[in-house]
Amino acid sequence: MLGRVVFSLGLFKQRTVAENIKNCFPDLAPQERTDLAKRNYEHYGILFFEYAHFFSPIPGHYRRYMAKHSVVEGLKNWQRAADKGKGVLFIASHIGCWEMLAAGGAMAGIPLTIVTTVLKPKWLHDLFTARRLSTGVRPAFHPGSVPTVLRALRKKESVAFMNDQYAGAPMGVPVRFFGVKAATLAAVGPLAKRTGAAVVPAYTYRDERGISHIVIEPEMLLGPALENAEDATQIFAARVETWVRRHPEQWLWMHRRFKHVDWSDRQVVC
Repeated sequence: MLGRVVFSLGLFKQRTVAENIKNCFPDLAPQERTDLAKRNYEHYGILFFEYAHFFSPIPGHYRRYMAKHSVVEGLKNWQRAADKGKGVLFIASHIGCWEMLAAGGAMAGIPLTIVTTVLKPKWLHDLFTARRLSTGVRPAFHPGSVPTVLRALRKKESVAFMNDQYAGAPMGVPVRFFGVKAATLAAVGPLAKRTGAAVVPAYTYRDERGISHIVIEPEMLLGPALENAEDATQIFAARVETWVRRHPEQWLWMHRRFKHVDWSDRQVVC
């Protein structure tokens, strides 16, 4: 209901959402695009209350809530990759409740570090960090996250990167995403080449009961693509796109993912 109200009032980056949906799904009729945008705002409304659990003053509440409302699928895929002994690099995205993705995986036994940013103000940063740590999720703050990431991989642990946001040079390279060259984080391929870590895709989506399904897919066998950061990043972007197409109402369409792109150069690649 919260999301519907916000949508009906035309608030909260609706122009960005509408433009992104129109550009990514040009074959949808105008009413279909409007319906998708409305469902997207319903998702944001639910997400708002999921994030509210960060602020509970009850000790242990956040961990209990995350455990109760998430289920992990494909844990053996991570285990097989981890058993190679070089650590695991997760590629992930802002679909569903991405905090559930990290918390559910860590509580399932994955020694997990997430690459994230420093929040402001400090009290909010400290709160989020403490809640994440309560589920076993450790942070690596960027810029400057590489030493923490390398230490985790040397200990044969796992590190998660979000691969669906705008990332300009020098951290990002332009690869096809929804058919256009969009600046995309290019760190995972070079890290995998340098360390020998396995690359494992993982995403989450929320079902009609409100349960977040954490889906861990089989390791990506990149082969020659590891020799070139752009080639590897293109493979990751294509995988993220398949998830977004599968659950378009639960992606972060309000993010300015497509800065400086040329939509006249659109080529569908997946």
